[in-house]
Amino acid sequence: MSQLPIDLKGSSFTLPVLHLRHTDPSIIQKALKEKISRAPNFFNNAAVIVNVSILTKEVNWYQIKKAILSTGIFIVGISGCQDEQLKDIIIRSGLPVLNSSQVHTSIKESVTPAKLFTKTRIIFSPIRSGQQVYAANADLVIINSVSEGAEVLADGNIHVYGVMRGRALAGASGDDSCQIFCTSLFAELVSISGHYWIMEQIPNDSIGCASRLYLQDGILTIQKLN
Repeated sequence: MSQLPIDLKGSSFTLPVLHLRHTDPSIIQKALKEKISRAPNFFNNAAVIVNVSILTKEVNWYQIKKAILSTGIFIVGISGCQDEQLKDIIIRSGLPVLNSSQVHTSIKESVTPAKLFTKTRIIFSPIRSGQQVYAANADLVIINSVSEGAEVLADGNIHVYGVMRGRALAGASGDDSCQIFCTSLFAELVSISGHYWIMEQIPNDSIGCASRLYLQDGILTIQKLN
């Protein structure tokens, strides 16, 4: 029996959502460049969804798109478009406009209901540089260390019972109540529901310590556990 040349399947990816808060392409470009300079490894060739909920047809979408792409970021889709004429312009520019049903629960704008969460994913082996581990609709527990250049993601909480040197992103589906726990914090980047710190932003007195990271009133907060 012959096999089809392609196979289209559902999958789960974590994509950051870039919310535009200004209509001036040069200001957007400058803000993006500043953000990328603070975490170049994280944002290098990053793929994003762009939320345009504040934009109308009066903006110069082509210039805004050009400003974003000039920073090295890839746009994979547009969300939050409220203006039908702007939607047509965006589609003509070669980008898909996603409706609410197309925005997957792995994207920050959606929150996965607690009832959909599955059994905790437990990893016993070390997470080495270049590896990425993702716990979809679950907590992630790593009973080992996470190397520099590695990335661990979960729609729920993250626990690292070892040295945490890579990137840890909890609440990947947008759940602000998620937390990160680790026994030795040396992370390149920590993020909860899109709120992140790079290494330079982590308080010096918490480096190397057992730590709990969580959001308090929408602000990333750290508590030493030893």
